Amino acid sequence: MLAAVDGEICAEQAEKLKIIRSHLDGIELCRLNLESLILTIAEKYLPQINLVSTVPGIQTFAAVSIIAEIGVDMSVFATSKHLCSWAGLTPQNNESAGKKKTTRISRAGAYIKPLLVQCALCAIRKKSNPEIRSRYLSIKKRRGHKKAIIAIARMLLTAIYNILKKNEPYNSELYSRCNNTPPEHRAVSVEEAIFILQRQGYIVTPNAP
Repeated sequence: MLAAVDGEICAEQAEKLKIIRSHLDGIELCRLNLESLILTIAEKYLPQINLVSTVPGIQTFAAVSIIAEIGVDMSVFATSKHLCSWAGLTPQNNESAGKKKTTRISRAGAYIKPLLVQCALCAIRKKSNPEIRSRYLSIKKRRGHKKAIIAIARMLLTAIYNILKKNEPYNSELYSRCNNTPPEHRAVSVEEAIFILQRQGYIVTPNAP
């Protein structure tokens, strides 16, 4: 025990450590070679990768993975909502007899959805992106952490859609203005008003007789 604490090892242990270190070095070399190959294949999409990398929480290889999933031609999606639905980031439309049975997100986007969730978790930790963190905290108060993270992932994908469509980098000022701008006045039915309140986490009860 004392020999181990002092850092003394026998020749056999030293040989084992040498083999382990050699194995780890081999794995690291394989990783670097694989990353180099991926970047070589993705080189023709470098302008779009750089644009997507301007989105908070998204680094180079995350941008490569996202573009590999959705492509760079956003004309295949009618709107950003269609893209978010394709990626499984919108609630399912499970309604019967006027009653909404569930607001869970769909199971689509088996690869891109977990990736965007990880990017969202990274984005909300950065104090340099207050427009994202404030939106997360606002939704978290009403609907909890999980739904708030999905909302941020949807926000990031919406940003990516507009970035690729307009060929412009991420602009935090636009999102800050949207968060500070009150919604436009519009007429809604009682059913629509109830649905909006329920989406925001409120429990709507009928008036007492």
